[in-house]
Amino acid sequence: MLNNPDPSLINDDIAPTPAEGRTWSVMNMAALWIGMVVCVPTYMLAGGLVQVGMNWWQAVLTVCLGNVIVLVPMILNGHPGTKYGIPFPVLSRASFGIYGANIAAVMRGLVACGWFGIQTWIGGAAIYQLINALWGPGLGGEDLPFLGINALQVGCFLLFWLLQVLIIVRGIESIKILETWAAPFLIAMGLALFGWAYLEVGDLGAMLGASSTLVEADDSVNFWLIFFPSLTAMVGFWATLSLNIPDFTRYAKSQRDQVLGQMIGLPTFMTLFSFIGIAVTSATILIFGEPIFDPTDLLGKMGGGFTIVIALLALTIATLSTNIAANVVSPANAIINLKPSKFTFKVGGLVTAGLGIAMFPWKLLETAGNYLFVWLGGYSALLGAIGGILIIDYFVIRRTHLNLDALYQKSGEYWYRGGYNLVAIFAMVCGILPCVPGFLAAAGLVDPDLIPEIFKSLYTYAWFLSFAIAGGLHYALTVAAGRMPPRQPRA
Repeated sequence: MLNNPDPSLINDDIAPTPAEGRTWSVMNMAALWIGMVVCVPTYMLAGGLVQVGMNWWQAVLTVCLGNVIVLVPMILNGHPGTKYGIPFPVLSRASFGIYGANIAAVMRGLVACGWFGIQTWIGGAAIYQLINALWGPGLGGEDLPFLGINALQVGCFLLFWLLQVLIIVRGIESIKILETWAAPFLIAMGLALFGWAYLEVGDLGAMLGASSTLVEADDSVNFWLIFFPSLTAMVGFWATLSLNIPDFTRYAKSQRDQVLGQMIGLPTFMTLFSFIGIAVTSATILIFGEPIFDPTDLLGKMGGGFTIVIALLALTIATLSTNIAANVVSPANAIINLKPSKFTFKVGGLVTAGLGIAMFPWKLLETAGNYLFVWLGGYSALLGAIGGILIIDYFVIRRTHLNLDALYQKSGEYWYRGGYNLVAIFAMVCGILPCVPGFLAAAGLVDPDLIPEIFKSLYTYAWFLSFAIAGGLHYALTVAAGRMPPRQPRA
């Protein structure tokens, strides 16, 4: 029980999870990750890397390495969630201040809103492909002005959006149920898709070798030019969850459950599904005479009506299981943290759903370059800085000791100056700033020729750079300000 929590800083959704609520086992945590990993953007990751210049094994290796790297902050940030039962916005109060935590939580939440829109667009696209396959193309008419998509695409997008809203209103427990049941089905469907491609081609070597027609052979210089920004993009793919993973590990039975569950679910199945994506994409070169990177497009070219219905079901469940868990919980909690006395998980989820529409997600997926280097690379700089501060603050400065009562009070060690820790905020800004010029060039917001090459190079390491600068500076300034807490034995 908490002592004298401020009513304006707490409600049932962000209060510490009681012992009876910590029921998630290793398998529940692994199922959570499998449900989030097996999705269309994961499928497209390795294919996108091939499209920008890698061969198949380089692409799969880059995906694997990026996910092994991001697993480290994932497990570290999961620790306080399991130990104290607190969500990400409340954990952020320790390092950013009671009110300053809103800055970190809202930044993370806005990225999730963008991802929510992307996944919703993908789910709607699957429905659109089904309609075209069953009743013929051209039903949507001409593209609408300003939007750049036709009326039927808009309708399918909104239909899938509504389906997710119905799940959101059922609350957090529905997510656990969805992920547990979706995981084995999604694994089976991924292997079935791989099996279909293999049977169509009949030769695994030929399937994978077909991807080499998309890139220049033995171009090692080209590989190294794209490897590091691609690795940053791979880390950025789950940099979002590496921050708000306490939103889920707060329900884990023990540290062992959260650590093993994440180790089993994230890098293993991320690599497996990326391999399936690149193998099937390579096979489409031989089957259809062109590479089809997007499985929703592949859906429109496959088999008869029954095959398409099954494929649609798989895509729908994959998109739902990823979107609801990965892209609703974080912004919902961020919104709750703004005013816990007024907002609930349901309200936060509905606001997220609304913002996801407003971000025009189809624009982010127009090209592989936009997806990998602008979207993934850009927000990785923002989230790397926050992650560096959280990890350094919790493990190095506080040695895993938090004052749980003070996290819910407007006085005490986490109040800092008016509720804001200016040291952490300054460190975060310093971590992000070196990446901004490179982002502006990559996004085409300024003429790339006007940006010095050093800033373009720094941007290729955006997550790593912002993580190191922000985390290191936060520690140095905390020591300089004399704010180091009394040393206690590490818990």
